[in-house]
Amino acid sequence: MKKILIVFTALALLCSAAMAQKPNTLTKKEKEEGWKLLFDGKTTDGWHTYLKDSVGSKWQVKDGTLTFDPSQPKEGGGDIVTDEEYENFELALEWKISKGGNSGIIFDIQEDPKFGATYLTGPEMQVLDNINAEDNKKENHLAGCLYDMAGDASVSKPKPVGEWNQVRIIQDEGKLTFWLNGIKTFEGQIGSEEWNNMVANSKFSNKAFSNFAKVAKGKIALQEHPGSSQWRNIKIRVL
Repeated sequence: MKKILIVFTALALLCSAAMAQKPNTLTKKEKEEGWKLLFDGKTTDGWHTYLKDSVGSKWQVKDGTLTFDPSQPKEGGGDIVTDEEYENFELALEWKISKGGNSGIIFDIQEDPKFGATYLTGPEMQVLDNINAEDNKKENHLAGCLYDMAGDASVSKPKPVGEWNQVRIIQDEGKLTFWLNGIKTFEGQIGSEEWNNMVANSKFSNKAFSNFAKVAKGKIALQEHPGSSQWRNIKIRVL
């Protein structure tokens, strides 16, 4: 009888954990800590295509995921950005990518017509199929890295294609910390000497990027890129 009770107790705990982790919801504790959902699992509310008023048709809600579908008409594409700006924050989300797929999480974006793309002003955490994507030749282009600036294969440990990856990004007074699947992939201070050296040795040293990472506050984007990407459990808390 005692063994039966232990088994039932264990099953009850597992069921409770599963319910608490239902995608695109917040636990009571998360709400108390100030977390807010950026995706409700049903709509694209709170997002719009960069420099447009609504979300393009390539971005769809499918089975509780925010999905980029490259098969949709070209005019329905573009990066999507949050309606709100964020400065000091903790962002958490999950992503998975198609074979050969490529995407990114870009933040501190200054949405202005004079900047034709999100990446002209915002740093990026790379989202990638490390094995089959074309953009896998440089180590700081691998999944979880600070794109074209920092990171390598020793910290880039994405799950196999088709499985969910867990991301945390913290920005607090310009200090950035990245995690991918529980592994810290970057830590540094925007505007520091180390940061400026990384920029100088990256593609962002080009004059086209003269406004790159100049403001540690802005909108957050999910990037259009080759392949399909899926996103869920997108949540944020202001620090």
